Amino acid sequence: MDFFFLQVDSLTKAVTPAVAPKQLHLIDLIISAGWIMIPLLIISAATVYVFAERWMAIKKASAADDNFMNIIRDNILSGNITAARNFARNTNNPVGRMIDKGIQRIGKPIESINFSMENVAELELFKLQRNVNVLSIISKIAPIFGFVGTLVGLMQLFFNINATGEYELSTIAGGIYTKLISSITGLVVGLIAYLFHNILEAQVDKMANKLEAASADFLDVLQEPTR
Repeated sequence: MDFFFLQVDSLTKAVTPAVAPKQLHLIDLIISAGWIMIPLLIISAATVYVFAERWMAIKKASAADDNFMNIIRDNILSGNITAARNFARNTNNPVGRMIDKGIQRIGKPIESINFSMENVAELELFKLQRNVNVLSIISKIAPIFGFVGTLVGLMQLFFNINATGEYELSTIAGGIYTKLISSITGLVVGLIAYLFHNILEAQVDKMANKLEAASADFLDVLQEPTR
């Protein structure tokens, strides 16, 4: 008899179709997370835009001729100050503008020349850092937006449970995992913004080192004897 029931049970399992697990689609998850995803998506777009715009600007500013200082040195040591200034002026990057300011101050004390060049370098670095701090702000506020969305969603979920008296486990679990999407999104956006901010800051630091090295080379040239 037991053998008969085992056979029937095995046949029942064989003919019962397997229920495919419900697939989660990204668009459905975003919609189910609620209105808080709108500011998070806007913040995400702003993160990508600021990073791409600043990255291209910094890369363009960092592109310099390796022989730039050699040409400046040759012109200055040969007494051709006009050619040196024209070359520096036509070099459209922070190093060229800083050296152009130094050439304009030739004849004045070294301290005065160095001070003028430092002012130009600080101004150029300030231009490169424009909007970079926006990424730092986003890295802090994005997770907060996500947590707020999750808390508001959970509050609505438990309010509905209290109002209707329906507290099935599937309903509660489904409501919780959809509300957690905003927190996960906020954390991911904040992490990306933090990484982008550090990458851009590292590029600005490299540009600062280039300006410092070019300034030191230029001051050394001014103290060399002319040919």
